[in-house]
Amino acid sequence: MKFGTKAIHAGQEPDPTTGAVMTPIYQTSTYWQESPGKHKGYAYARGKNPTRTALEKCIASLENAKHGLCFSSGMGAIDAVAKLLRPGDEVITGNDLYGGTYRMFTKVFAQFGIKFHFIDLYDANNISNYINENTKLVWIETPTNPTMQIVDIAACAEISKKHNLTLAVDNTFASPYLQNPLDLGADIVMHSVTKYLGGHSDVVMGALCVNDNKIYEQLAFIHNSCGATPGPQDSFLVLRGLKTLHLRMKAHCENGEIIAKFLKNHPKTIIFFKSWAFQLNYLCLSFYLFNFNIQRDFLYHLYFRVCYFYNLFESNLLLALQSNFIQLFYLLSFKNY
Repeated sequence: MKFGTKAIHAGQEPDPTTGAVMTPIYQTSTYWQESPGKHKGYAYARGKNPTRTALEKCIASLENAKHGLCFSSGMGAIDAVAKLLRPGDEVITGNDLYGGTYRMFTKVFAQFGIKFHFIDLYDANNISNYINENTKLVWIETPTNPTMQIVDIAACAEISKKHNLTLAVDNTFASPYLQNPLDLGADIVMHSVTKYLGGHSDVVMGALCVNDNKIYEQLAFIHNSCGATPGPQDSFLVLRGLKTLHLRMKAHCENGEIIAKFLKNHPKTIIFFKSWAFQLNYLCLSFYLFNFNIQRDFLYHLYFRVCYFYNLFESNLLLALQSNFIQLFYLLSFKNY
């Protein structure tokens, strides 16, 4: 199936009771059992819910993964990955990291004897300088939040596999429409479903996708045991949002290209990054995208967003455009078209 077909149909079968083609909201906490332990695959909704199961299968399909797990937030998903670690373990991650992830790593898990190395991942080979016998996990996000730096997933995967490390990738900003880290060698893909996957700013949720059965079983145990699981109503809303993911991402890229071209040629725009190093950093992602047009459009979209975050405009122009520009950035990032 092509991406759009998977976004609309993957994991979703007609309701066996009524034949409804839209997955119902199974608003229940418990399920009937013929006898203790003998049921239809569902015993208690913290562990499994049919609406959530459909969503997990759909997201896994979009990431070309065997398994998917949905959490009550993106931080809940990251928390589950961190719980794979033990005191004394070490993690290598980027020095440009989502603030919530950094806070969890440094303020929560560091207190349990887990050491984190926040390093420059511009050159993936830098990872090798921090690997030792205690290293267990490499955690990257690309593009990063919020400065949109790009990390070479395939290069990180090659190094991780060489040293038998688990590679986890936060794929929130690219979405599975533009990037599939598992195909590039990653072991775990994480999403803040709140952002592009949900698409309507009405749900907080996270997700993990994996191919390895052992990793899945470990994460599923944490998922059920610790209880950071989303409800059926939120699962339904994200299933609905996914049906337009491919349309929304295409619109984001096209709009980003139009604005980037306008700003690039505007006499009051100042571009600070003119070196080949900057260009190569952004081009490294293009190798992973599906086709030339999407590669080009997405890179323009990145260019536009970086312009905002680095304030690459003369102060008088920025002040004049600030309110409209922030509103436009928000629409490009989160709203549905």
